[in-house]
Amino acid sequence: MSYCLNPACPNSQNPSDTKFCLTCGTKLLLKDRYRAIKPIGQGGFGRTFLAVDEDKPSKPRCVIKQFYPQAQGTSTVKKAIELFNQEAMRLDELGKHSQIPELLAYFTQDDRQYLVQEFIDGQNLAQELAQVGAFSESQIRQLLSDLLSVLQFVHSQQVIHRDIKPENIIRRSRDRKLVLVDFGASKVATTNALNQTGTSIGSPEYVAPEQARGKASFASDIYSLGVTCIHLLTQRSPFDLYDINEDAWIWRQYLISKVSDSLDKILDKMLQTAPSRRYQSVEEVLKDLNPSPAQVTVISHTPATPAKPLKSSPVTPPVANKPPNTSKSQIDIELEALKAEIMGGSTAKNENQKSASPQPPSSNPAKANSQVDLELEELKSQFLGSPTPKKPPQS
Repeated sequence: MSYCLNPACPNSQNPSDTKFCLTCGTKLLLKDRYRAIKPIGQGGFGRTFLAVDEDKPSKPRCVIKQFYPQAQGTSTVKKAIELFNQEAMRLDELGKHSQIPELLAYFTQDDRQYLVQEFIDGQNLAQELAQVGAFSESQIRQLLSDLLSVLQFVHSQQVIHRDIKPENIIRRSRDRKLVLVDFGASKVATTNALNQTGTSIGSPEYVAPEQARGKASFASDIYSLGVTCIHLLTQRSPFDLYDINEDAWIWRQYLISKVSDSLDKILDKMLQTAPSRRYQSVEEVLKDLNPSPAQVTVISHTPATPAKPLKSSPVTPPVANKPPNTSKSQIDIELEALKAEIMGGSTAKNENQKSASPQPPSSNPAKANSQVDLELEELKSQFLGSPTPKKPPQS
């Protein structure tokens, strides 16, 4: 199939090997190489066609954009011409990125302007949403991670896209990467341009408030991307997701599946109507989307310190041929304390017995003391493994 690009042609379809339209006689090959084979879109300022490049042996597919303004008024047509020209300029500058279509040609033929660009084989996100349904959180995170890097490059070239929406994001079939297309509404963000009020442009459902007033900034693209995300999460028109009476987003009540608090906060900041409360750069969004380990707050549950045991010091067995230690060991100290406790308890017991009924005093206190010493030595030997001292003969 070969398609005639003459807007006035009553029968645009021709055989694929024809060089001139059989109906109106218009030349079918643009620049003697690009042949339109099917119309794929039409807007107020032009038409888009799927085409093939017959100058190459493989005849790769490409896209032809024909400037064909249907709007009336000199100022409107003048603005349309300006936008068409600047799209060619932006693609020439930005098409070096692997996720932005490459500009192949830009020329005038038969008093009409044409732009030829790389064809991206795949579905746009609006088509994908209609086919597979609402996106999950993991899909939205992947979308943001993939597309923000493209937007980061665009902004680094001082360009504001100004028309981010599902229809302008294509998932490329061969590698599933997202490709940002349609730079017809883009704007160079020079200092003078940002300080001046320009033309309100963009899709009303996705456009940022300040952009609607002709004051687009880099943050305006971030807003439009945020609106794109909540549309994909809810499968509802963005107009339904904003309560104009409350001046607040109500997208959460239309969620098909819940999202985490972290993603909720990111989207909330992307969607702030006041630009000063919104993310100011793509880098800020990426920082929150992929926090570094140092940014992650880790709540450490430190176990309580165990109470120190009163007598938990391990007893080290004596080492052979080790000279004796002249200082008192821990066991000696504890045994002496035990002896004092025993002797003190015996004295108190004797005093109680004496007050109750007179008893003769012990005939041999030294003997009692010696018996305690002997028992304590036996206890010490059990700990140290030393020989048990012999008992003194009974008197």
